Amino acid sequence: MDHQELEKLLHDLESDRVERKESAADGDRVRQAICAFANDLPDHRKPGVLFVGARDDGSSSGLPVTGELLLKLSSMRDDGNIVPLPAMTVQKILVGDSEKAVVVVEPLDAPPVRYKGRVYIRIGPRRGIASAQEERILAEKRRRKDLPYDLHPVASTSLDDLDLGRFRSEYLPSAVAPETLEDNQRTLEQQLASLRFATMDQPPIATVVGMLVAGKDPRAFIPGAYVQFVRFDGTGLADPVKDQKEVDGPVADQLRIMEELFRAHIEVSSRFAGRSVEEQRPDYPLGALQQFIRNAVMHRNYDGTNAPVRVYWFRDRVEIQNPGGPFGQVTIENFGVPGVTDYRNPYLAEAMRNLGYVQRFGVGIQIARKSLAENGNLPPDFAVAASYVAVTVRKQL
Repeated sequence: MDHQELEKLLHDLESDRVERKESAADGDRVRQAICAFANDLPDHRKPGVLFVGARDDGSSSGLPVTGELLLKLSSMRDDGNIVPLPAMTVQKILVGDSEKAVVVVEPLDAPPVRYKGRVYIRIGPRRGIASAQEERILAEKRRRKDLPYDLHPVASTSLDDLDLGRFRSEYLPSAVAPETLEDNQRTLEQQLASLRFATMDQPPIATVVGMLVAGKDPRAFIPGAYVQFVRFDGTGLADPVKDQKEVDGPVADQLRIMEELFRAHIEVSSRFAGRSVEEQRPDYPLGALQQFIRNAVMHRNYDGTNAPVRVYWFRDRVEIQNPGGPFGQVTIENFGVPGVTDYRNPYLAEAMRNLGYVQRFGVGIQIARKSLAENGNLPPDFAVAASYVAVTVRKQL
């Protein structure tokens, strides 16, 4: 959006595509506004704009627009509270002799978007939590869009292929606010559709993300949806195999079992830092391996390949490889650069955030690097190609 259009919207007091805030002190309300614009219930198919540093009449509140303020607004997208991630930009504009911080939010192709488990919408002057009927309208909007693969329906499936008990007991409470769950107007089919686990068709069809997160047997429909773990008694693929396992099932089960395998294979050595002080240190920090396997499961390509995520544990290193190269704004050249991230499977990323496997988007590699450094390991080595991403973690010497 150019400066002229932004200035026109600032002073258009009738537009429901605009909100004005005198400051960003109330972060909850700012995030609610971002969520509402991303949902675009009126179906404008145009960006919504939040002006920070403006009063309700469009005049300046006198708020200084600093780099710190712009960074604070930008970080609201990635802090894990708004899922799935909205597309938004943050900038500073000069209107007359006063500055404004501007947050431009694009409508999402596959709503609803939630902030802390609640679906916020905006119609005219009202911003609030969507009703069951309004959520249904948002879900139906997906039919007109070109959806990412993790929202595609899985052919030949029905709700019988989903573990509905697990969905009710584990996923719903983690994804939806308590007061929304108490609303008994929502049928199970509506809940599944709202959370993208099933289509709006009659009868409903399970989606890819639904199968990956709550499927009874995801691998039966998505052949590559598993992790191959092999422990070699040596430093090469031709060396004897000490342990191997194919880890499948819903994503949460895969990650839980992989964590158990990591714990079983990590070796802890004792060192004496002083005359009587014993220091125990693992050859690999569990936190780093957790981040890498979560990234591999989240970012891998589930479409057009039957290859699994591979974890090969050698005597001197651990290699983790996932099918699918960089995606979107992430390229081979900028892979791993802090702040540069994109999501091949945005709704699987949302589900993993709801399940507690992601605390903040876009920082997994940085967390792993820090964990390795603190444990005394070398930095990770990445091999990035068009069809795969691999990371090698060297054993602590």
